[in-house]
Amino acid sequence: GLADTIFVGELSLKGLINPINGVMSIVTRAKELGYKRCIVPSKNLDEGSIIDGIEVYGAQSLKEVYDFLSEDGHMDKGVCRLQEVFEAEQKLVAEDFADISGQPMLRRVCEIAAAGMHNLLLIGPPGSGKTMAARRISGILPRLTVDDAIEITSLYSINGMLPPGQSLIANRPFREVHHTATRAAMIGGKKRAGEVSLSHMGVLFLDEFPEFDRGVLETLRQPMESGKVMISRADFKQEYPANFMLVAAMNPCKCGYYPDFNKCRCSAREIRQYLGRVSGPLLDRIDLCTETTKTSLEDILNKKGNANESSADIRKRVEKAQKIQRKRYEKDTYSFNSQITSKDMKKYCKLNEESRRYMELAFEKLDLSARSFNKTLKVARTIADLEGSKDIKLAHLKEALAYRGLDKKYLDVIK
Repeated sequence: GLADTIFVGELSLKGLINPINGVMSIVTRAKELGYKRCIVPSKNLDEGSIIDGIEVYGAQSLKEVYDFLSEDGHMDKGVCRLQEVFEAEQKLVAEDFADISGQPMLRRVCEIAAAGMHNLLLIGPPGSGKTMAARRISGILPRLTVDDAIEITSLYSINGMLPPGQSLIANRPFREVHHTATRAAMIGGKKRAGEVSLSHMGVLFLDEFPEFDRGVLETLRQPMESGKVMISRADFKQEYPANFMLVAAMNPCKCGYYPDFNKCRCSAREIRQYLGRVSGPLLDRIDLCTETTKTSLEDILNKKGNANESSADIRKRVEKAQKIQRKRYEKDTYSFNSQITSKDMKKYCKLNEESRRYMELAFEKLDLSARSFNKTLKVARTIADLEGSKDIKLAHLKEALAYRGLDKKYLDVIK
């Protein structure tokens, strides 16, 4: 009678059944293999019950399981409340863009980044809203689907990072990593996934970008390109998803005020050393770069009485743009403009004669690499999608280049 039953848990010497990691994944796989019933630790019951189509029971001890199988006892049976839990979790509102006063350029670049899932770098002095904006980007990304929520929850469950009392992660992850993080913390190791995987389908935020160990930053290059990371050790090999959106923030110099020489006290050598901590190849993989400025007192006090646009309003435009992209790439292996492959660039980012000549000139003047050139076209494609334009126009290219040339402005100091 146990042929269609699977038992999951850690049995203690006292006969108690202790909770384990990864119950959701195990129950999902048990269902796929044709099992009808799954007995899990009672503390994992809510998590296991998220999966529909299989009976899940929670047990506290081996004796309780024995009595239940002998039909002399009772065990709690999980009730699948997937849709109910999913909707309840999504009602938890993230920090809102309406809290940011002024900063129209900052709002615009965040919207473009979210619409095309582009990597973003914010450069500016302390207090200019870099961190505040970054923490709100996950709130303007389209809502997760139920399947996406299960995938993310399974990943957190496997790594023992499911928040206490929470059986489903229904909102996009936002991972803010301190600059003292190690390579293992960023990429992952034998015992757990790294931050690049924990931010899968969400935002990985690195504040004080140049303060990170350069070796740690360089490990980001491969997952940023492939959307996954392979952990290989002598006796262990594991692949984790890592399809994240990188948002980085940095001061323009050590004191934070370059190029305002009324406040900046850094020497050219100090500025060069500070900016040189971020490599050119890594910057080349960042699609959008913009400069943030100090918010004016007029905006802080809102003297004009203007209501700041909310995250919900921005998300509507982002969702519309991503819907266009999903339809466009429905026959491809990717879904967003930032993921367009090199061989598909001519197909999806066509330019008329005027635009082509303009980009040829930009390529020479800005000394763009082939990757930077393609990323500019991808960003222009996203800007066009936000406007509902089928074709990439010259205005779209000019705006995209405005977000591409700023890193060159700061890199000139290094040369």
